[in-house]
Amino acid sequence: MLPRLERGEPAAPEPSLKSRGQAPGGPAFRPPAHSRHDWIGPPDRLSNLRPVIFHVPQDESALERRLREARQDTQAWNQQFWAQQNASFQQEKEEFIYSRLKAKGLAVRDETGQKATLNAEEMADFYKDFLSKNFRKHMRYNRDWYKRNFTITFLMGQVALVRALRWLRWKKKNVGN
Repeated sequence: MLPRLERGEPAAPEPSLKSRGQAPGGPAFRPPAHSRHDWIGPPDRLSNLRPVIFHVPQDESALERRLREARQDTQAWNQQFWAQQNASFQQEKEEFIYSRLKAKGLAVRDETGQKATLNAEEMADFYKDFLSKNFRKHMRYNRDWYKRNFTITFLMGQVALVRALRWLRWKKKNVGN
């Protein structure tokens, strides 16, 4: 069974983020100390991804720690990819708009101070070009994402199996008494 996720409240980061299941430089919110669940934070302003603060149980096994760390590593990798991708997208979009407006003899802002825009057909050229230019990068991202998630799923299966066997041993021990 997957852990229940709860929303975190904005707060200042605490010094021991790693011990609470959060990588340094992560989101500036934290769940209450008594929480026993993973928490989802507000969307990151650069990547637009919602960060997860992973609960670290006091009796976390080595296998459970491997699973949590794989999830944390994947989240950090995903965060970095999308922050860079979004920055690149915005930069190239601004350059495209500027070049098209310049070619039309228009300024970036109109006489009222509003930012000049292009129509949907003109922007479609940019979107198509951007996706074509980044096709290989997106293919590598998808391949790596599937590999990481396969590993996470495999570890989740192992954790679930260990927990089920532990429960069966406990049940057998307590029913036999």
